[in-house]
Amino acid sequence: MQFKLITLDHYVNPVDVAALFAHETDSIFLDSAQADSPKSEYTFIGVRPIWRFVSNKGQHKLNGKPLQHPGDCFEALDALLSDMPLNFKSPLPFVAGAMGFFSYEAAKQLEELPDTVTHPVTVPDAYFVLYDNLIIFDLKNKQIHLTALGHFEDAETSLKNIRAVLEKVTPSPPVILPENPKVFHSNFDRETYIEAVDKMRHYMEEGDTYIANMTRQVWCDSPEDGFTLYRQLREKNGAPFGGYLHAEDFEILSSSPEAFLRIVDRKVETRPIKGTTPRGATAEEDRYYRDLLKNSEKDHSELLMVVDLERNDLSKVCAPHTVEVTELFQIESYATVHHLVCAITGTLKPGISPVMAVRACYPGGSITGTPKIRTMEIIDELEGTSRNLYTGSMGYFDLRGNADFNIIIRTILKKNGKASFGIGGGITWESDPESEWEETIDKGRALMEVLSCEK
Repeated sequence: MQFKLITLDHYVNPVDVAALFAHETDSIFLDSAQADSPKSEYTFIGVRPIWRFVSNKGQHKLNGKPLQHPGDCFEALDALLSDMPLNFKSPLPFVAGAMGFFSYEAAKQLEELPDTVTHPVTVPDAYFVLYDNLIIFDLKNKQIHLTALGHFEDAETSLKNIRAVLEKVTPSPPVILPENPKVFHSNFDRETYIEAVDKMRHYMEEGDTYIANMTRQVWCDSPEDGFTLYRQLREKNGAPFGGYLHAEDFEILSSSPEAFLRIVDRKVETRPIKGTTPRGATAEEDRYYRDLLKNSEKDHSELLMVVDLERNDLSKVCAPHTVEVTELFQIESYATVHHLVCAITGTLKPGISPVMAVRACYPGGSITGTPKIRTMEIIDELEGTSRNLYTGSMGYFDLRGNADFNIIIRTILKKNGKASFGIGGGITWESDPESEWEETIDKGRALMEVLSCEK
């Protein structure tokens, strides 16, 4: 491996660069697109795939050929990446490695969980691509860095070729799609969702679960170009943990506001979200909703239970006495909603790789519940349709040991002319079923507008 990094002397808009590669198979754009967020620090584009790892129901493939490994998708991916250590000092969190996602269904490779009716639009349990080149955007300092592993040709030539492409980048034309109102379908209507929330509350009364995330799936026909829709999504609902992936036969368009796990120099952080109110139409109304969330006992109770779950998960892989809550009941504001957020941090034990750290905490507590496994069994029963991609995690594993993954919410999956997304929220004994239904409407509004090409 002849790794090399260079820094360009000019800066261009990341979305204009992403447009150059968006229609290539396995192009990926990990996009921090909320300009006013302190978490929007870096954006990454992967160029020229070296290998593609795909796993589904415990069957692994590498570049389309069966990969014999006795473990689950996390263990198989960990074995691949551990054979490629990189010793390179840089403050950049990600300079070379694999990008992709784990779907929610990847958890079924870890635990004995029910296997429900499949989702109308499906993806593999895990999908990761190792890239020869990365294009790294330092959003704060307005710098572009290029890296090369030197797989296809020597690193110097590789970087020269990528640099020549970027020197010709021009601004992309505005997003222009005619409005196309959609007929949206769902596994729940208002009445059946409220019934499911009531059943979940019954399980809570019986002591089976204390907090649970209830999801409904929404889908429609969608012949529009996926990257064009993604650009519209990032304009309407820019988020710090967004991204676009053009895979073999599907596309992912994410505007996620939620971080799952971030690992830098063995330090790990998770930032679960629990509690949502809509944004107001006026400054006064917006303050009202913000204060409503800030003072909500129900939302504070939800978040505290998730904090306990996440602390327990991190304790499995972190050194003793290093796990702590560093932020509690913080309000973060996005284009259409306010969220209540906390942060839990720790230091990984020696010998724990980033992949195995993600495995130990997977899936996130904020989108499952507590106790996690029993709650996931109840979720499977009451939702009746597999979540598939929704509430999985998308991000990267750096060859030096760093990692950064989101929770896949506010995300559209496109495949075979159809688009789908999930919406849901946390349920506790104090939940009002009608309000929970309204929360799914608030969370899904921006995605429906994008798919209908509303300006």
